[in-house]
Amino acid sequence: MAKGEGAEQFPTSLLLSAKPVTQDDIKIAKRPPQKERVTALTVCSKVCFAIGGAPYQITGSALGFFLQIFLLDVAQLDPVSASVILFVGRAWDAVTDPTVGFLVSRTPWTRHGRMMPWILVSTVPAVLCYFLIWVVPPIDEGKMLWYLIFYCLFQSLQTVMFHVPYSSLTMFISNEQKERDSATAYRMTIEVLGSVVGTAVQGQIVGMASSPCINSTSVTNISNHSMHSNSSQIFIDDKTFNERRAYMIASGAISLIYVLCAVVLFVGVTEKYNDGGLKAQRRMSFRTGLCLVMSHGPYVKLVLAFLFTSLGFMLLEGNFAVFIKYTLGFRNDFQNILLVIMLSATVTVPMWQWFLCRFGKKTAVYIGITWAVPFMILVVCISSNLIVSYIVSIAAGASVAAAYLLPWSMLPDVVDDFKVQNPDSHGHEAIFFSFYVFFTKFASGVSLGVSTLALSFAGYVTGACVQPDSVNFTLKMLVSAAPVALIALGLSIFKMYPIDEKRRQYNNKQLQLLRQRSDEQDSEMEVLQPVIEA
Repeated sequence: MAKGEGAEQFPTSLLLSAKPVTQDDIKIAKRPPQKERVTALTVCSKVCFAIGGAPYQITGSALGFFLQIFLLDVAQLDPVSASVILFVGRAWDAVTDPTVGFLVSRTPWTRHGRMMPWILVSTVPAVLCYFLIWVVPPIDEGKMLWYLIFYCLFQSLQTVMFHVPYSSLTMFISNEQKERDSATAYRMTIEVLGSVVGTAVQGQIVGMASSPCINSTSVTNISNHSMHSNSSQIFIDDKTFNERRAYMIASGAISLIYVLCAVVLFVGVTEKYNDGGLKAQRRMSFRTGLCLVMSHGPYVKLVLAFLFTSLGFMLLEGNFAVFIKYTLGFRNDFQNILLVIMLSATVTVPMWQWFLCRFGKKTAVYIGITWAVPFMILVVCISSNLIVSYIVSIAAGASVAAAYLLPWSMLPDVVDDFKVQNPDSHGHEAIFFSFYVFFTKFASGVSLGVSTLALSFAGYVTGACVQPDSVNFTLKMLVSAAPVALIALGLSIFKMYPIDEKRRQYNNKQLQLLRQRSDEQDSEMEVLQPVIEA
């Protein structure tokens, strides 16, 4: 019998009465039946895995860029009602994330895995709720309740029941750190491309419809336009109908893409079995595991750092369409500017993947995130120049790519660090990922709600072609000053993040040793089993 820790776990009397161990027993012991051999992921598997992340970004970009302006200018909700919908929807989503993370971690193994059943069950109802978000109901009294219900339902079904299991799947497609990093790079490229698709489909289809507004040189005279002729009112109603129909067509196209991506993920990705994790789950309660996760210093620092940096980009994303439309005055070009930003981000994701492999992830964070700061300042300082706006959008897209890639590339490193420090604790990957999503989404809900309320206090006029100067000033603060301050705060916290390249390499070696030791113990158990039975 090979030397190892397992040899000391059995009394000597059992070994003395043992039958001779045959060569066949040794061969069986070397191949544990429930252990997956570590193999390199194929390019096809990585692409299929990456495609599974596209629905989250496609719908997220459409909602992030267009939902606020849809609620204000198309659904004709007042800013206070819109802010309630945006805040409650994101807050509800954030609160349910850890709950689903716990349920996912306790899901028993099925022939399709532990994560895949959640993804499959949530797809169809999520698509239906997403479509209904972009429908203007034929009622005035219950509009706010309509959007609040379907927005909350969609957030629970898509971002919680789909995205939390999907992001946790990163830890179950391979045990190799390099393979996970490579799959994450594929995923981020496809997800940024998904953001392009969401922005393009939503923006271009909606952009083809005429956008109705109150044509006035002074918003103080808006009340004078309430007395239009019947023909003029009919013309405005026709344009409103066209824009509503455009939003429904765009949501239908995105819903179809959502379903196709989920099918590709299910067919093309095989989830690896992890029996150690399931055993640990039976021994450890959720509360104990949660305390371990939240007491892990590197995880807390990483989450806080990206909480503030992500919040800055979310604040920019949520208000940028309104800023382009009213402050810069590019009413008919805002969807194209948004598309340019996401195209630039897609192209630069491979560049950031090369950069973090060459210079390290912490260096990539400092350079990639701060790259956007000069352009956030420049965009509010320049006059309404369309060419300059496109140049700024191209440059800012590179920083958006870094903001997409780096958090999800670094979370697996934190999970590995946790496993090295807690080798007997397994199966909490979903909790790590779900709490990161929880904090970022809750902050996003706060930012969207506060920003929409700020527009209301500034005097935002629904349906007007021209907004007051106070609204334009508020928009400049929301897309420049506030994001820059949040990014600076996040990067200052990130300086305390302890996992550098040396620690990553050390953790990788320790995990390999732990897996080898576990395999040796399992092999010895297989050899001793017939001895004990005899």
